[in-house]
Formats: sequence, structure tokens, C-alpha cells
Amino acid sequence: MSEAAQDMATTSAGFLKRLLIEHGLANENAIARAEAARQDRPDVGLVEALLGLGLMDEKRFLNTLAALLGLEVLETLPVDEIDLALIADVPITYAKQAYVLPIRRDGDKVVVAVANPLNLSVLDDLRVILRQRVEPALAPRDVIFDGINRVYDRKRGLEGTAAEVLQDDDLGHIAQEIEESTKDLLDVTDEAPIIRLVNSILSQAVKEKVSDIHIEPFEKFLSVRFRKDGVLREVLRPPKRFQASIASRIKIMGNLNIAEKRLPQDGRIRRVIAGKEIDIRLSTVPTTFGERLVMRILDRSSVLLDLADLGLQGDDLRLIEDLITRPHGIILVTGPTGSGKTTTLYAALSRINTPDKNILTIEDPVEYQITGIGQMQVNPKIDFTFASGLRASLRQDPDVILVGEIRDRETAEIAVQASLTGHLVFSTLHTNSAASAFTRLVDMGVEP
Repeated sequence: MSEAAQDMATTSAGFLKRLLIEHGLANENAIARAEAARQDRPDVGLVEALLGLGLMDEKRFLNTLAALLGLEVLETLPVDEIDLALIADVPITYAKQAYVLPIRRDGDKVVVAVANPLNLSVLDDLRVILRQRVEPALAPRDVIFDGINRVYDRKRGLEGTAAEVLQDDDLGHIAQEIEESTKDLLDVTDEAPIIRLVNSILSQAVKEKVSDIHIEPFEKFLSVRFRKDGVLREVLRPPKRFQASIASRIKIMGNLNIAEKRLPQDGRIRRVIAGKEIDIRLSTVPTTFGERLVMRILDRSSVLLDLADLGLQGDDLRLIEDLITRPHGIILVTGPTGSGKTTTLYAALSRINTPDKNILTIEDPVEYQITGIGQMQVNPKIDFTFASGLRASLRQDPDVILVGEIRDRETAEIAVQASLTGHLVFSTLHTNSAASAFTRLVDMGVEP
């Protein structure tokens, strides 16, 4: 890297923001959202936050830096030619976290593929680890991530990868591989194969864009099922004897008490999977044959859909557009789990999100972040529920309110009253049909 490049890379965070704005890579609103998200993840840099939230185009970012810093951009990595000695002292966890991969020696320096050359602390770490000068080369995060998996897997002498995006038959292959390589029950305590299997399940789920993962114990087998478009299908039956190890691994990821198996527990997992920032809601319940785990997958980087992208056409689309632009009333989206209720509501909000409207949401959790909308996340532990959040929202002079879900009589009554007093209310109900919404509201105690 040239001296001018070094000077640019060592400049302040303020300069980085100006650079991003001046070159049209990110606007002030995007930067503000990324910095807000970093409050929960101080270890994540501004560039990484912008990319993880889908607020900046990675290709444009890399090409801009390549021109400014005089660096090359690699579309592919020579993974089969990388000298394994280069990665001998670089932990795989660090490589994945920092998105770096040494690829070749060039005289007295090592060329390293990086996703963000402005992160000089990472380059300094690599100089110490490799005990040589480091020359950065730019590459997209998914290219680096895939390269890391393949090179480190070659180092381990295995085929396939632990966290690589896998096909259905590959999941079965990994389960069979673990079954064959672990003949002694005492070997179950070796967590590496279990970590590999859990990572593979999560990666496959993200690739297929499933909404939920079910891990269910039965008397003689363990079942892994994916829910996509509202339909559950079995994708894998891991060895039954790994049931406790798989449950423990997932509970550790969700910061749950692994010793407590008698009571239900709820947790949250946040991981970068295949270059995407993924939030996972974890729920465990005790059953006759062991703990049952369900994970709801939320892709923070998903692009919001427009109403037209949902398959609505002609009169149906015009009817929905007419309803969501009315000044008051209540609009309920109904359907079973994973049927697209939240996606539909967000598409509607995006259509009416204009500067002349005050839009507030109460959600559990906030699945997509939308600029221009005030979004709140409920927290039952401090008594911040849908009902209390809805009451507070009514004191914020709202035009439109979204309630993530109507679960009880209090929330239902407040939502209906709000719709009758000049507010447009959006919400969801877990029913199998639109007509069932009336029955459900009456069952909750709302007067017809």
C-alpha cells in the first residue's frame, strides 16, 4: 500500500464518513442507522455494519477503494494454490470474524485478501501473526468466507466445509460422517463435529430462506425440519445419541442455561452467516423424549418487498392500495406461521412511508429497519408489552401504527379503539383465514 494510501487509511472516523458520503457509497441516514446498530455490537466497524445491514453496495465500495488506494480487486481466490503454511498461525475464527485470508507470498511480504483495508488494526494483527509485511488485496466478503472454509477444510484433510452453504444431501453426508467417526459414546464430548453439523444446518437454512428450524426429539430418532412458505419438511435425521450435544451447542449460542432441561427457555442468537447478519430467536421446551428446539430466522439484510412483488395484481392490488391509504381503520393480515404476514405488512408500510405521515411500530422483534419509521421492540421483562407500547404510541401523535401481533384482549381492544379515533392500525392474527379474524377477536372479548 502506498504512503498516500496509508495516510488515507489512518484517518479519523469522521473522514471515513465524509469519504463514504462524497463518493456516493452511503448517505447520512444510512450511516446513522449503522452507528445505531453498532451500539449493541461495538466490535463491528462502520463499514461492516453498513454492509451487514445492506445499506451500502459492496462492489461499489471495493471498486472505489481500489481506485483510491491503488489496490487490486479479486473476484475469485486461488484457494487450491494457497500454501497452508500461510494460515498455520491464523485462527479460523479470527479469519472469519475479520474477513481476511492470506493467499500468497510476494517477496518479503504476504498478500492478504481483505474485505476492508481501512481496518488497520486487522492488518497490524496479521503483521504480528505472520511475522512479515502485509499487502492487502480487496475481495468481496462472500468470496473470502468461501475461501476460508475451503482452505481451512483442506488443512484439516476433510471434504466439504463446516459453515459452507450446503445441499440437503450434504447435511446427511455430514451426519453420516459424524456417525461413522464417533464409535465410542465417550467421543460425543468432542464438540467439533457437533459444531460443524449445527453450523451446516444454519447455513443451509439461510441459503434456502426458511423461516423456522425445528429440532425435535422422538423415541428412536431426532428430526430436523425446515419451514418455508408455511410448509414444514424434514431435511435430516442426525444420530439420536447426539441429541443432548446438539441441544447444548445451540443453547450455548443462545446464552441459555444448558443445565436447565425441565423448563422452557427463550434466547437470541446473532451470527454472520454466508456474509449476512442473521438474528435467530430460539425457543426450547421440555418434551417426553428431551428438549425440543425451534429457531425463527430473521435476515437483517433482506431487501423489503413492494406490494407488487408479493404477487398482487389488478383489482387486488388496487384494493389493497386503497385500504392502506385511508386515514383511519384497522387492517389485519391473517395466516399461519411463516405465511408472510410480516412481509406483507412491511410492504404496505413502505408504500405509505412519506414525510407527511408519522408512523410507529411495536414489534417482537424488529425484523426490518425502515428509515423514517419509529420502531419499538417489546420487552416483557420490564413490562413493555404490545398493549403498553400501543398505549404509549397513541400519545406520540401517530397517523399509522403497526402492532406486530394481537395476542390478548387488552391489545385487541386498544387497537380497535385507536382505529375508531382517527388512526390507521396494522396488525396480524394467527388464524387460518381472513373470516376467522372476526371469531378470534370475539373470543378475545372484543365487542362486535
